[in-house]
Amino acid sequence: MSFGFTEILIIFIIVLLLFGGKRIPTLAKSLGSSIKSFKKGIQDAGKDDTHSDKV
Repeated sequence: MSFGFTEILIIFIIVLLLFGGKRIPTLAKSLGSSIKSFKKGIQDAGKDDTHSDKV
């Protein structure tokens, strides 16, 4: 399932109407930091699993 230009544009307009122009950069920054934290947690969990196998 892929999104076309029209669907992405409609979603963007809805988000803009819901949150306003001033809050979108803040939401994008928090989303980026949460994704970064999630990836770090997955990597840390993988490291813990490999270390526990050696014990």
